[in-house]
Amino acid sequence: MKDKLFDIETELSKLPSKPGVYIMHSENDDILYVGKAVNLHNRVRQYFREGHGHNNSPKIVKMVSQIAYFEYIVTSSEMEALVLECNFIKEYRPKYNTMMTDDKGYPYIKITVNDEYPRILFSHNMKRDKSKYFGPYTNHGAVKDTIELLNKLYKLRNCNRNLPRDIGKERPCLYYQIGQCSAPCNNHISSEEYKENIEKAINFLNGNYKDTVNSLKEKMKSYADEMEFEKAAETRDLIDRIIHIMDKQKMNVTNGDDRDIIACASNEKDAVVTVFFVREGKLLGREHHHMNTNNEETISDILTAFVKQYYSGTPYLPKEIMVQEDIKEAEIIEGYLSERRGTKVKIFVPQKGEKRKLLNLAFDNASLVLKQDVERIKREEKRTIGAAKDIADILGIESADRLEAYDISHISGTLSVASMVVFEKGVPKKNAYRKFKLKSIDGPDDYASMKEVLSRRFTDERFDVYPDVIMMDGGKGQVNTALMVLDSLGIDIPVCGMVKDDNHHTRGLYYNNREVEFPKGSEAMLMITALQDEAHRFAIEYHRQLRSKNQVHSILDEIEGVGPARRKALIKHFKDIEQIRNAGRDELESVEGITKAVAEKIYDFFHA
Repeated sequence: MKDKLFDIETELSKLPSKPGVYIMHSENDDILYVGKAVNLHNRVRQYFREGHGHNNSPKIVKMVSQIAYFEYIVTSSEMEALVLECNFIKEYRPKYNTMMTDDKGYPYIKITVNDEYPRILFSHNMKRDKSKYFGPYTNHGAVKDTIELLNKLYKLRNCNRNLPRDIGKERPCLYYQIGQCSAPCNNHISSEEYKENIEKAINFLNGNYKDTVNSLKEKMKSYADEMEFEKAAETRDLIDRIIHIMDKQKMNVTNGDDRDIIACASNEKDAVVTVFFVREGKLLGREHHHMNTNNEETISDILTAFVKQYYSGTPYLPKEIMVQEDIKEAEIIEGYLSERRGTKVKIFVPQKGEKRKLLNLAFDNASLVLKQDVERIKREEKRTIGAAKDIADILGIESADRLEAYDISHISGTLSVASMVVFEKGVPKKNAYRKFKLKSIDGPDDYASMKEVLSRRFTDERFDVYPDVIMMDGGKGQVNTALMVLDSLGIDIPVCGMVKDDNHHTRGLYYNNREVEFPKGSEAMLMITALQDEAHRFAIEYHRQLRSKNQVHSILDEIEGVGPARRKALIKHFKDIEQIRNAGRDELESVEGITKAVAEKIYDFFHA
């Protein structure tokens, strides 16, 4: 919280006349805004002085009214301040900074050219290693299709065997058997010949694929002449696939440089930034990014925020960045990007010719996406973030961004389990789900079970985030159990019970000793229902897994000749009891360690 001795006027007078980053905080320690300054003393003071240009903005006026205190970090240069500003904005996502609302990654094609027998791989980023990278691309599916096509065309390996160390240790895999791998793992091709094929693949990715197509056409004609029509058809399909994939890169522009082309379309509340990627003179694809903004911010403001945020995180930097309008701080941003790339990066606004046409095309795309997507985005936000806000408003609490819901599942008190599911900003966060196998409860006692679960959850140091609201599957009893556990741990978190009607449909929440009703069909009600259903599903799924495992073990233990090793082999092969029950004698005997006599006993056990 804010230091009570913090006096803004006093602290303003202490500001150094040096470059750095300043951070504006609210009374609750929330970060409102992060900015960069050439001169901290002059820049930060402007926010609290009447008559300065940027203070005429209602957005800034509103932000300043919420500032309880500020802090700053002095840097040795303006460029260092820029890097720090970008990092802070990305990490803290301040409310009053113009922000990218999406965070997309771009795939690359990676060729491990330094290996004795290189592979072609899908990569989520470009690393500073000895491999050769192509991209970034904008279509994950097309990248995977291209890799598959290259492996098939040039019979390249896609296994992870360590070659040449493991040559001859295993038989060639299925890809060799079907003619899609040259099997370097068994010395069916020399390292030199294999690398020639890799060079062909590299040449292909550089856009020189016509020789490959012409060669395939000759092969197709030869197959047809020899009346091998199936092979001819396969070759024809391969040609079509090459043309389809490479068509996406057929647009050539001016020269062979790498450049990004950035344009923005905006309305009063939303903005879309479109980026065209040109690599080695070919337009590889495009991406659209949504920015939260307002009618006070210019296109230049939005583009400046985008360039700083986007290029602080992307691993690849082009030689040129073409923008729709001049961005602010262009010189310092150019210097920062040039330092990262290792060669000069130029940011400019093209005025005419092919480059201007491409920029206009990017703007047309951004305008189209803005028109099409704004309503969809608003609907999605209403269903997720909006619903979470509605829940908070109806309950009268500050936030419901993170909801945790709990449910118990058992059969007459046996195999008791519990689930914890998490919704963040209205969206299931499945990597935060947890399941609990009850340790101390014997019998059908849901209250005691929930007490154990919550005690374990809120005393486990691995859970480093607390929810805004805890949702219990049940009413008053479950809520009071949760409150008792939290109180004993000195934790203050709102707790609600998700109450169902006589038809087992969620009808509202039990909160603060009363039932809170939500409008039927509202997004908030739909989210609560989804949360309760998800907690129930996750608990039932876990209970079913344990029950199935327990059932398999107990039944198989009754069969003569089936010990731990054979039981394990059966479970590994058939997965569950039903598949074992339905298996024939021959299939049972095919399992490792199962003799004909034992297979007979297993079969007879289930079919007697």
